[in-house]
Amino acid sequence: MTTVCLSAWSSAEATGIDAAQARALTETKAVTLTPGWAPGTWTVTASSYVGVLHVAGVEVRIRPRISVARLMFLLGYAQDPRIWRDDPVGLEHQPDLWPAMAQVFVRQAEKALERGLLQGYRVEESAQLVMRGRLREADQLRRRAGLAVPLEVRYDEYDADIAENRLLRTAAERLIRVPRLPAPAVRRLRTLVGHLAEVSRLVPGQPLPPTPPSRLNARYLPALTLARMVLRARSVDVRDRGVHASGFLVNMNAVFEDFVTVALTEALARHGGRCVPQDVAHPLDVARRIAVQPDLVRYGPDGRPQAVVDAKYKSESPSGYPYADVYQLLAYCTALNVPVGHLVYAEGGSAPDDVVVRNVSVTIRRHALDLARPVPELLAQVTDIADAVAGDG
Repeated sequence: MTTVCLSAWSSAEATGIDAAQARALTETKAVTLTPGWAPGTWTVTASSYVGVLHVAGVEVRIRPRISVARLMFLLGYAQDPRIWRDDPVGLEHQPDLWPAMAQVFVRQAEKALERGLLQGYRVEESAQLVMRGRLREADQLRRRAGLAVPLEVRYDEYDADIAENRLLRTAAERLIRVPRLPAPAVRRLRTLVGHLAEVSRLVPGQPLPPTPPSRLNARYLPALTLARMVLRARSVDVRDRGVHASGFLVNMNAVFEDFVTVALTEALARHGGRCVPQDVAHPLDVARRIAVQPDLVRYGPDGRPQAVVDAKYKSESPSGYPYADVYQLLAYCTALNVPVGHLVYAEGGSAPDDVVVRNVSVTIRRHALDLARPVPELLAQVTDIADAVAGDG
């Protein structure tokens, strides 16, 4: 087994990989492989994804540039800021995402099931020999052509086969498929699936079912947040000329954007107005053919846009397209007719200078979030950015 370990946006030299394996790995878009200087060597370069890739005889582990505990906090906070207020414990020495995810998920799922499976009502539609619930008259006429039985009915069923348990089972089964997960974690996941054996799996590709918080499912909420993280991660399944590459990946760009969007929305609530994430209501051109989609738009009480925010996990690179982030935000400000735009980067140190654009009344303010700071300090940084955004509105 050839194992390659590297961080997001970094490169590493590798041997023991043939051309077919290199093509399959590159096809995942998570890494690119180029021939190295020495025969039989490859330069493996990671993109914004972290996680694990596997092709016969080769495993690529892409680690985040922040701690795994902090990554899981960012993921959890974006899902539900009421629950995730700090880094999960027990991950200090875990460098890889998916073993950490399995460890925390199993712990929370076992805690959720300590008092037994949650039960609830769900709507069931089926054909029955006796009347139960309500008759679906249109379906009866269309499917049964006047026959008296069976009856097409709709009724409420009270059991454990509800959305909360389906999310837990499906997430557990997906984690089991992660390559080379530690054996103790796999055993605990299989035990968890056994407890949920009477529960249906979610249909792949379908939207995840809603589970509104309530008094009844309160003990499930941390586990449900983790289950949604698992199920929303990108699953890779690539076949290139008979070579199969698979994996489980999380996009750090999306993680940071989601965190900034949710955290700023929370912090801006005390200033009034409303925030709209991924707003597409303001095209760039008069013909409305060129859409723009800022990460966050803040509207004032009068319903007009007051501020626009875009988050970038990795700052622009002069070796690529210099100042592309600034150009992008300038287009947002133009489309929304706001004088100030805010760029939020994930990097330590002092924030870069503001950009005052010539010939138009637009200023691009650039902020830096230090993700390595303790959670209270990180959220305080977000509050400072929110105050600046509200002050420019």
